Amino acid sequence: MLRTGRVADPNPADRAVAAYLGLAIGDALGSTVEFMTPREISAKYGVHQHLIGGGWLHLKPGQVTDDTTMALALGESILQQGKVDALAVAQAFDAWMRAKPVDIGNTVRRNLLQFRKTGTPAAPYSDHDAGNGAAMRLLPVALATFGQSEDAVRAASRAQAHVTHHSALSDAACECLIFMVQDALRGASKNDLLHHHAHPLAARHAEFKFRAVRQSQNPSGYIVDTIQAVFQSFFDTDDFRACLIDVVNRGGDADTTGAIAGMLAGALYGLESIPDAWLKTLDTQVRRACEAQANSLFQLPSPPSHAELSVD
Repeated sequence: MLRTGRVADPNPADRAVAAYLGLAIGDALGSTVEFMTPREISAKYGVHQHLIGGGWLHLKPGQVTDDTTMALALGESILQQGKVDALAVAQAFDAWMRAKPVDIGNTVRRNLLQFRKTGTPAAPYSDHDAGNGAAMRLLPVALATFGQSEDAVRAASRAQAHVTHHSALSDAACECLIFMVQDALRGASKNDLLHHHAHPLAARHAEFKFRAVRQSQNPSGYIVDTIQAVFQSFFDTDDFRACLIDVVNRGGDADTTGAIAGMLAGALYGLESIPDAWLKTLDTQVRRACEAQANSLFQLPSPPSHAELSVD
């Protein structure tokens, strides 16, 4: 059943912060049960609903994975350049990888190593690179391009995504998610997001249909599996907490489905929707970094338009 509530009197800047904190909390919550099946999760935790760390990465409670740290690396690059610059993004990701992150996806590693060899900040096109690695980290782009033209947003999305994931399905999913976040920041309802973004995505790429398929369980890192799980949880729950608990208990690539669902739910429901217990447990440095970046990215001046540049 679709839930249709809308939060009154949206404050876009506060929702930007909520989206970033939602990403990190979803990442930390999901990391505990990453690669587990729903049956295994149920047997061990009943319903997994606390930031307790552990998992295959043996994390501390509230610690995040590559989903959040790559987003922060991307956001820092954007703030330094004043825009999304593909070469600067690639360099930021390369520095992130050299710092030995707690986890790194195979496609990300392979294409960053290729960047080191070639200096080209775009991986070769490959339908096989339709993983969720570009989608999990895209929030800084959504915040930095808020209010810009659709063409500018798409170009920025592809500039960051193609560093590691140059694929049509990845592009389509990333752009859909960015526009959903931006409309949620403006106060769009869940119905608006469904009919203006999620359904059109499935109409353009039938692989992303999520209503006519059974409930997604144990979703893989394939972007289609990720989007189906996230959309099912996001559109069929009533609040931030319920959305994240639903999606991570599906297992599989739970840190990423949690991060993306948390980003969307934070943007839709706002700061007051995030449980205090989760906020207090989230790694303090990560929380501060997310809050600071959200504010800075959202206040980033838009680049001048072509018309403005042409004025004498």
